Amino acid sequence: MWADEELARRALAKIKGPNGKAPRTAEEMEAARDYVKKEVLKNIYGTLPPKPDRIHADEMSRDVSFCAGKADLVVYNLVSEYPDKVFSFPLRVVIPKTGTPCPAFVHINFRPNVPDRYQLTEEIVDRGYAVLSFCYEEVATDDGNFRSACGKYLSNGRRRADATGKIAMWAWAAMRVMDYIETIPDLIDKDEVAVIGHSRLGKTALLTGAMDERFRYVISNDSGCSGAAITKGKIGETQKKITTTFPFWFCPRYIKKGQSDGYTEVDQHFLAALIPPRHLMVGSAVEDTWSDPDSEYLNVYKTNEIYRLYGMTGLVTDGERPVCPLTLSDGDAHYHLRYGAHYFSREDWNIYIDYIDACRKKKEEKSR
Repeated sequence: MWADEELARRALAKIKGPNGKAPRTAEEMEAARDYVKKEVLKNIYGTLPPKPDRIHADEMSRDVSFCAGKADLVVYNLVSEYPDKVFSFPLRVVIPKTGTPCPAFVHINFRPNVPDRYQLTEEIVDRGYAVLSFCYEEVATDDGNFRSACGKYLSNGRRRADATGKIAMWAWAAMRVMDYIETIPDLIDKDEVAVIGHSRLGKTALLTGAMDERFRYVISNDSGCSGAAITKGKIGETQKKITTTFPFWFCPRYIKKGQSDGYTEVDQHFLAALIPPRHLMVGSAVEDTWSDPDSEYLNVYKTNEIYRLYGMTGLVTDGERPVCPLTLSDGDAHYHLRYGAHYFSREDWNIYIDYIDACRKKKEEKSR
């Protein structure tokens, strides 16, 4: 089949544990998990900032008539406290007034707007989901400035080969939102939380979910190079191109390797392998050749090797090259390819919610 042949042609490095061997069981994969995390961070995104000693949310404003009164829109200042520093960023929280804990999205967004063209908030609320969002640049600016916003506290300099990149900073913030969710279990079902993002923030969502097992669903929309797409053999954006344009997203080791026309063996399938036994969800757009839908699909397909270790089905597919329109949602991983260009659309949101609804229904049926 095409997928197996293509993966064999690209000859991707095997996922290995600290003993140098590929895991053959779920137990061996769990034993290798921390090692694989470290490999991903030191070779691609840089050191992850540590978890704060304490977090708390200070209410800044509340709109009780939001979504025709179906939900409040509350803006908090989410504060992280460390022994030697304190810093914060705005968090916008919308929770349906259902009377019971509801599933939720942690949305890493490009703008502070609620709703937003990438966040159809009322539709999300109408389907019974909460959405907690933050603007990524309110955490760390999307440029080479490591001394603005929270970036000045999260940065460990740029001299070390594994110095923290901006994607790791934004992922750190998404994890702090999950810390907050755990403080309000009467409103949100903390076992049914998804982290979601688009483009560079789809890369961020993948890193967040790979590093933090508290997220049951990890959703990456059109994230392409250094995100959901396997880098080796990729068309469109390459490691050299992305590290030339956006070097500040990554650690210096990844930049140096990309600029030398090299290839980082710790490719994106290492990142995706950290999602099972939870649900990996990837969306592509047929006109988004810069991201390369084929390489995004191949990465989800390759995670089947890891899902099998847990006795799960992973992506249910015949392995043929994806043809638009396509939605593969019968297994424990999800992939879809829609018409159109690089965008986070209503269609994408509804496809993701449909899949999570189906997963939740299966979970409820198993518990009966």
